[in-house]
Amino acid sequence: MAPSVRPNSRPTPFDLAFGPLADERFPVVRDALGSRDPRDRDAFLMLREVVQVIRELRPDEGVGAGIAELAALVHHAYLIWAQGSSIITLAPGELETMLLGPPAETDAAGSDAGGARYAQLPERRVWAEPGADGAFEPLDGIAVHFAPNGDLRALGIFGLHPERMGFTVGEVIGPRPRGLVRPDGSPLFAPILAGGARAGLWSVIGAEELLELAWRTRRGLTETS
Repeated sequence: MAPSVRPNSRPTPFDLAFGPLADERFPVVRDALGSRDPRDRDAFLMLREVVQVIRELRPDEGVGAGIAELAALVHHAYLIWAQGSSIITLAPGELETMLLGPPAETDAAGSDAGGARYAQLPERRVWAEPGADGAFEPLDGIAVHFAPNGDLRALGIFGLHPERMGFTVGEVIGPRPRGLVRPDGSPLFAPILAGGARAGLWSVIGAEELLELAWRTRRGLTETS
């Protein structure tokens, strides 16, 4: 079952983080990129216009080690904006089908088929521990695009809430994981929160499981493109 393209009914992280800044700054970034591949992150981050956007988003106290995450957010946001702000909203049944399916035995090498997308998951259904403090946060969605080398680059957005100042991001990149299993033998994406199964919740454990989810999401996104 492929995710449905439908109007999103709640704010995206790009709405909350960028607002009108995207339409003000991203056309300038596009002009500065010219004919260069916008997926090349190193080249993207070398642009003065991109550095200016990052500075505008950076909190007054700075972000320290979080500068890489902020740069990743800006890059994903730009690519999604350049694609026409493509947001794919998954219904609960679509999410369940995606998570219960077996890992693919093979997957074609990455390409730019479908371009950059943000897959917004059903609210508060998938949980993870993205931060060093071990706190559980809901996964709002995953931004995906292919890097120039064919790996999938995915940015998970956690803990998104309109009343919260900010959210947590975590990026993973790589080819499709092979032979992925949990150390305890439980199924991939099975809930680890107490009472999670009864509540219809799911969990993502570790970077590889997030990458596997991103690949599953990407496959559905490409089918809809």
